[in-house]
Amino acid sequence: MVSPETRQAIMDRITRIPIFETLEMRVDAMDDGYFEVTIPRRKRYDGIFDSLHGGLLTTLADSVAAYAILTLAGPDEPMTTTDLSIRFLAPCLTSVTAKGRVIKFGRTLCPVAVDLFDENGKQVAAASVSYMRLGRKDPSA
Repeated sequence: MVSPETRQAIMDRITRIPIFETLEMRVDAMDDGYFEVTIPRRKRYDGIFDSLHGGLLTTLADSVAAYAILTLAGPDEPMTTTDLSIRFLAPCLTSVTAKGRVIKFGRTLCPVAVDLFDENGKQVAAASVSYMRLGRKDPSA
């Protein structure tokens, strides 16, 4: 279970990320190796077929994967996406909730599964995201 102090530190960290505010992210759940975020559907973010743009679903999946890793690594862990694959399963015509689960918290690589659901519970996408942990930077360097 994520301690209240760690929970607050993670929230302080992720709410400073510009995309958090841009997409109006709402944190729904946080636990060790798990993170859940909902964003509202805004027509200005629709793609060519009048549904939430797939690029934004991908951005959401990538973000939630990172947040899930922070619950295990701590809010200051430097890391980067190494690969991301997403399958779009249905058009997203409502708000969307992304549920990220760390598959393995490795010393270097951390694969994460992210499932995305519309507000009716229909799965609209499934993503596999891997992050590389870069290690803590030496503050004296």
